Amino acid sequence: MLAGASLFFPVYLALRIYLLVAMNRDVTDEAGSKEMDTSTYMSPSHDHNPENLPYVHKVGVPRRQNLLKQFTASVKETFYPGNPFRPFKGQSRLGKVVLALQAVFPVVSWGKDYNLARFKGDLIAGLTIASLCIPQDIGYAKLANLPPQNGLYTSFVPPLVYAFMGSSRDIAIGPVAVVSLLLGSLLQNEIDPVKDALEYRRLAFTATFFAGITQFTLGFFRLGFLIDFLSHAAIVGFMGGAAITIALQQLKGLLGISNFTRKTDIVSVMRSVWGTIHHGWNWQTMAIGISFLAFLLLAKYIGKKNKKLFWVPAIAPMVCVILSTFLVYITHADKHGVQIVRHIKKGINPPSFKKIYFTGKYFGKGFRIGVLSGMIGLTEAIAIGRTFAAVKDYHLDGNKEMVALGIMNVVGSMTSCYVATGSFSRSAVNFMAGCNTAMSNIVMSCVVFLTLEFMTSLFKYTPNAILASIIISAVVGLIDVEAVSLLWKIDKFDFVACMGAFFGVVFVSVEIGLLIAVSISFAKILLQVTRPRTALLGNLPGTAVYRNILQYPEALKVPGILIVRVDSAIYFSNSNYIKERILRWLTDEEEQLKKKGLPAIQYLVVEMSPVTDIDTSGIHALEELYRSLQKRNVQLLLANPGPVVVNKLHASKIATLIGENKIFLSVADAVRYVPNTEEP
Repeated sequence: MLAGASLFFPVYLALRIYLLVAMNRDVTDEAGSKEMDTSTYMSPSHDHNPENLPYVHKVGVPRRQNLLKQFTASVKETFYPGNPFRPFKGQSRLGKVVLALQAVFPVVSWGKDYNLARFKGDLIAGLTIASLCIPQDIGYAKLANLPPQNGLYTSFVPPLVYAFMGSSRDIAIGPVAVVSLLLGSLLQNEIDPVKDALEYRRLAFTATFFAGITQFTLGFFRLGFLIDFLSHAAIVGFMGGAAITIALQQLKGLLGISNFTRKTDIVSVMRSVWGTIHHGWNWQTMAIGISFLAFLLLAKYIGKKNKKLFWVPAIAPMVCVILSTFLVYITHADKHGVQIVRHIKKGINPPSFKKIYFTGKYFGKGFRIGVLSGMIGLTEAIAIGRTFAAVKDYHLDGNKEMVALGIMNVVGSMTSCYVATGSFSRSAVNFMAGCNTAMSNIVMSCVVFLTLEFMTSLFKYTPNAILASIIISAVVGLIDVEAVSLLWKIDKFDFVACMGAFFGVVFVSVEIGLLIAVSISFAKILLQVTRPRTALLGNLPGTAVYRNILQYPEALKVPGILIVRVDSAIYFSNSNYIKERILRWLTDEEEQLKKKGLPAIQYLVVEMSPVTDIDTSGIHALEELYRSLQKRNVQLLLANPGPVVVNKLHASKIATLIGENKIFLSVADAVRYVPNTEEP
């Protein structure tokens, strides 16, 4: 112990001395400094003379790395962040096989420790979400213009596949409102769902197959980052617009209208609604639909106010179905214009592989619709999975989720299902009910199986108005007013993106709204890349720190020196703009100095710490900037370029052109290099 202490003490002492010396190098004596007549400039007597600091830090030039190693590292960081193969190191052959199985089938990982206590939680959660999903599935199938049994099929097979391959413990799988609406609106543009129902279903299965292929491909090739290009603001707007559109579509069932428009825009829908007010509305249907909608909204309010009563809104839809079905049956309301479900095909999913289009004119259309539906389904599922994973503090691998969702939908397309994904409402109920693993999805699937085998006839007299009420109450939660308000406060451009997507969905169509959302997201990226921010820096009095003068009004400009920070990598897309912006800063500053009779700018310091990279266009722009400054008798100084930038500056000889002694570790070092300017 004494030997260890005797070794530790000199090391500790040396470290303390080093830190003190390092701190002294960064501090300059500000005593006796005066402000100039204009409060934004430092006094000429301010010490930034090299005499006060005999040693000026130099920027280190890192050793050039092997090109192949650089490329390999870049690819690994892009596609395999976190090194997913690390657990395999040092494992036996059997151990590697087990780890591989756990990676592909997470059920192997959590299944080995599964016990009765966990099953109790999953059983309660599974039964709860089953009571919610059955009436929703029937309604969502109608939203996609498919028979009600296809909605139930989609909550039977896909959840089973996901339970074995998915890594989220909380996601509840099945059809969802937004994807159902998107799929229905795109499919009916190609085939009439009433006149040619068989071909319509074939196209739906084809779209589902390619949705799964799209999701699997993105996950398998580690391309999950592509869905991040759809910004949060655009998603909020798209979801809100889709919720309004879905709710408006349900007016047909809520009011008992027989002839209704196939268009989804608000103008066409409202024209169809008000155009039938005198002869198309059915008061019995309205009474049933509106009264039960009020009950559903009240149940949702109760569940939101008291988290312990989460089960109230969860079982409310099934209660509504049972009561309304019994009411219609005993009153024979179906004979007085109340539209009912009538028939749900009994039995589990029939195979549909041979119904998928792999050739012909509908192949390309199915592929296009599938890609769009798959991307939206992915976005919703990943967002839901990450939300609940963060709450429970466990890791969710987005690429694994994509593979699981993709295989799930491919299998679903072969078993008469349409596109399935994670449902936010059911996942929230699943979470609140205390689910522990994906076993809750298996329980839900078993309940749906029993329903398909033995209970479909019980839904014969279920009024369509109840299904409309259930869908309206479900999509209300997709309208996030608080998120929109926050977007307005934080970023006006994000607010514009949100509103663009929202109005595109509501006033034109779902696909146009989606296109607007994607376009605005890319426009924001392009704007930020091509027009990066730059800032003028000033010195915080009493320190060697230089900060943006807009953020820190007390920061003082250094006489004779203009300090500009570039807040972006310098690429071909923005290099010319950055050069011109810096020159405009210089021109504006010189004009102000001339008016005030102050000394002209003699040095331009470019703070490059935010510049993570620079390409050949950026190098040429820097060279052109240097030559333009030479004509103005202004010297160019660079501060704190990163290792990638420094390597490229030396490789291109631009460092020699500017002068290696004019590239500094910090802005403070660059300012100390400059001799004092004369008194004005």
